[in-house]
Amino acid sequence: MDDQALLRYSRQILLPQVSIEGQERLAAAHVLIIGLGGLGSPVAMYLAAAGVGQLTLVDFDTVDLSNLQRQIIHTSDRIGQPKVHSARQTLEGINPTVRIHCIDQALEGAALEDAVREADLVMDCTDNFATRFTVNRASVATGTPLVSAAVIRMEGQITVFEPGNPDSPCYQCLYGEGEETGETCSETGVLASLPGVMGTLQATEALKWLVGLPTLRGRLLLLDAMGMEWRSIRVPKDPGCPICGSKVQDPLLPSGEKGRG
Repeated sequence: MDDQALLRYSRQILLPQVSIEGQERLAAAHVLIIGLGGLGSPVAMYLAAAGVGQLTLVDFDTVDLSNLQRQIIHTSDRIGQPKVHSARQTLEGINPTVRIHCIDQALEGAALEDAVREADLVMDCTDNFATRFTVNRASVATGTPLVSAAVIRMEGQITVFEPGNPDSPCYQCLYGEGEETGETCSETGVLASLPGVMGTLQATEALKWLVGLPTLRGRLLLLDAMGMEWRSIRVPKDPGCPICGSKVQDPLLPSGEKGRG
């Protein structure tokens, strides 16, 4: 680590929970961010600022005027640009030492699984249940940890799934296939700052995992921003889960489990 890096990350290195060793772990890490909207904006910005060495950005959409109320990584002069390229411009301005790879299309099937497998950690910053279930399946299949958050109206939630840990639930354990509401922010609205709150917490959980600190695994953190009340609930692993249950997970662990470096 050169003098410029020591200065850039000095306030973080001062933390005994991080230190130079933790900062070097961040520099060696590769994080996949799926969705560069309200959640993905603060996630990408803080991970870049913190010194995560490689970020892969995935989003098929373009910047729209209606995005700018909450998607702070984009600007008015980039309306019409692919979100991943708009995001890259912002991130390069924050930290030009971070390696950024852009995928400006939706990932599905083998392509999604390959992208998840190549990363150390996945950030689900999407806004619909179908994609979250798909990303979860790829996470479990490859043994790649997943930080998942969601926001709607004035409510938010966040948790961490670690498929390499035998006690960790997955997204399917939390929400069965028949429980999705199908609601999105474009239909019900969302307070401008709320994705920033939950996205910042996502980035915090990601940084903690990457340096080897405890995370929200097994707990779902819920925010009611109207009453400014937080609630934490336990999320047990479902042994009968069709995605991560023991009958389907055990054969994957020897080749799929990922550690923290």
